This record gives sequence, C-alpha cells and structure tokens, in this order.
Amino acid sequence: MARKKKKSAPHEEEASEAWLLPYSDLMTLLLALFICLFAISQTDETKMTQMAQAFSSAFNMGGPSFFEGAGPSSNSSRDMLSSEDGGMEDYLAENSQMEAVKRQLDEYIEQNELNEEITTAMTEDGLMIRIKENALFPSGSADLMPSAQRIGPAIAGLIAPIPQRILITGHTDNVPINSPRYPSNWELSSARAINFMKFILAQDNRINPSRFSAMGRSEYRPIADNSTPAGQAQNRRVEVLIERSVHVDKSEYQVAR
Repeated sequence: MARKKKKSAPHEEEASEAWLLPYSDLMTLLLALFICLFAISQTDETKMTQMAQAFSSAFNMGGPSFFEGAGPSSNSSRDMLSSEDGGMEDYLAENSQMEAVKRQLDEYIEQNELNEEITTAMTEDGLMIRIKENALFPSGSADLMPSAQRIGPAIAGLIAPIPQRILITGHTDNVPINSPRYPSNWELSSARAINFMKFILAQDNRINPSRFSAMGRSEYRPIADNSTPAGQAQNRRVEVLIERSVHVDKSEYQVAR
C-alpha cells in the first residue's frame, strides 16, 4: 500500500527587508550632506578632520572613506581666515582713525562753544559732520558768512592728513524759494554744498581735490519735522561725510568665526 505523503506546512513569507538598503543609503547621503555643510561653515580644520575620520570608521569599516576631503583644505581654510581677519582688521583700524578725528573735532567744538551749530556722529557710512545753516550762510543765500572761518579751517585741518573720500551735501527745509539766482531749493542746496567744498579746499594745500564731491539734496532728506520752525532750522544744514573706504559684513564675519 502506498504511503500517504505528509502535507508540508504552508510556506509563510517573511516580511521583505529590501527597503533597508536604500533607506540606509539615503541616511548615509543625508549625513554626508550635513557633514559637508558643517565643514563649509566652520574653520576649525582639526575638529572637522577628526569628525570625518570617526564617521569614516563607523560607515566604511576601515575601507576607502566616503568623507575623505569633506573638511576644508588647509589652503582654503587659511585663505578664508586671512581674508576675513584682514578685512576686519582694516575696518577696525579705519574706524579707530575716524574716532580720533571725531574726538579732535568734538574738542574744538566744545572749546569754541559751537555745540549749537555743529554735531558729529559715527555712522555705517563714515564720520558725519552736520553744520547748521546759520553758522555758514544767510537765509536764502549760498554766500558764506565770515563766521564760517570758525568752522572751515578746523575741518580742513582734520581732513587733510587722512585718505578717505569726502562728500559734502547741502540740505534745505521745505519752504519754497524762487529767486533769479536760486529758482528752487535744488539750486540753493547744491550751491551751498559747492561753495563750502571750495572753501574747505582753499584752507589747506595738502588736500587733494579729487577726494571731494558735492551735491544738493534740496528738502528731500529731512532729519526733523518741517512743520515747526525748530525742525526747519535743523533741516537747513550742510553735511560733511568722511566716507569709509573699508566695509565689512559684520554679521557674516561673526558666523564664520
């Protein structure tokens, strides 16, 4: 009699694990991306190299490193540091120079009781010197008054030794002017800037005229409310800007450091 074949137990399919391979590859690539981003944003070459070696051992089991060269190269790291540090050093040196000029001018203003006529301020653009109209010009005119002799020579003496460019700007209030000589505030503000620039240039033969420029802003750059006489008096002014020649993006520098 033929023996009955035993029925084999039904085959149970195991859950597929094929997804693990692409998943692990994806995780490795993401990790590599973050390592590269980290390497770009940092300048500590030693720490970056140590981290790359650690990940290399973990993921490559001693084989050729996927992360090899992920850290900044020695040359590029030094170049980046040199460029950033040099730019910031130049910026700080120029800023210190301008601060010294400001202190000297502030002392002159205090000694000669010119506090109501002249103010100084350090700005992102450079050292700003603001001179009220009544210290330089009669109302509605661009002809310098004798009182300008108290201001022009002092500014010229401080500007002469330094190399920065100088921008002189004339400003008016919003009261219209219409005279044969000055048909509008544009002509008046421009004439005042040019005349004061020429006055400064004449005070010291060490000054290079090619460093200077002048412009009129009319009534369109107020620093006070033109609806009051006090505000209008502040807006009628001449500005002397000692322009920075070195500019640094300080926020980016701080991140890089």
